[in-house]
Amino acid sequence: MRPIPLEPDLSERIHDSVLHAICSGKIKAGARITQEELAQKFGVSRQPVLQAMMLLRREGFLIDVGRKGVCVAPLDVDHARNLYVVRGALDGVAARLAAADYTPQLVQRGRQLIDVGRRAIAIGHIPSVIEADIDFHLFVYEASGNPLIGDTAQPLWQHLRRVMAAALGESDLRVSVWDEHEGILRALEAGQASEAEALCRGHADQMADILTGRLKTLISHAA
Repeated sequence: MRPIPLEPDLSERIHDSVLHAICSGKIKAGARITQEELAQKFGVSRQPVLQAMMLLRREGFLIDVGRKGVCVAPLDVDHARNLYVVRGALDGVAARLAAADYTPQLVQRGRQLIDVGRRAIAIGHIPSVIEADIDFHLFVYEASGNPLIGDTAQPLWQHLRRVMAAALGESDLRVSVWDEHEGILRALEAGQASEAEALCRGHADQMADILTGRLKTLISHAA
C-alpha cells in the first residue's frame, strides 16, 4: 500500500501544475479559472484547489475579476522590465562572487550547460531553449556560494519564464545569446569578477530590451 498524500502536498502539486501551464503559455492571459473546473480536472475536492489558487493569487499569476471569479493575470511590459532590472542585479552579484572561487568542477558543469543550450538552439525547440537558459543562470547563482541569491531569484524566474514563453519566437532564437553566456563563463574561469558582473548585467539589459519590445508588440496586436 502506498501512503496517502497529505492535503498540503496535494495543493502544492495542483499549484505547480497550474503554474506550469500558465508559465508555458498553455493557459493564456485572461483565461478564467474556476475551482470547480480544476477540481474536476484533477479529480480532487475543492479545498486543495482553493489553497492552490490562493497561493497563485499571492504570487501574482491569478487576479480577481469580481463575480466572474479569477483569471490569469495579464502580461505587463512594465512588470517584465522591472523583473529584468532585479534579475540583472542578482546575476551581477552572483557572477562577482562566483569568480572569486570558481573551481574545476564548476568549469566542467558550466561547459556542459553551454553545450545543452547550443543544442537546444540548433533544434529550435523553444521550451528547451528556455529551460537551458534558466538552468545556466541558476548555475551562476549556485556557483556564487550564496544560497540567498537563488532563493531570492526563484519566484522571479517563474514570471520570467512566462515572459520568455510568450515573447520568444523561432526568429528570436539567436546563437549570440549563448555566445554571451560563454563569455560570462570565460570571465568566471579567469577570475575576472568585475568583467563577469558587467557581462551579466549587460546580458540582462539586452534581453530585457528584446523581450519587452516583443511583448509590447504582442499586447498591442491583441488589444
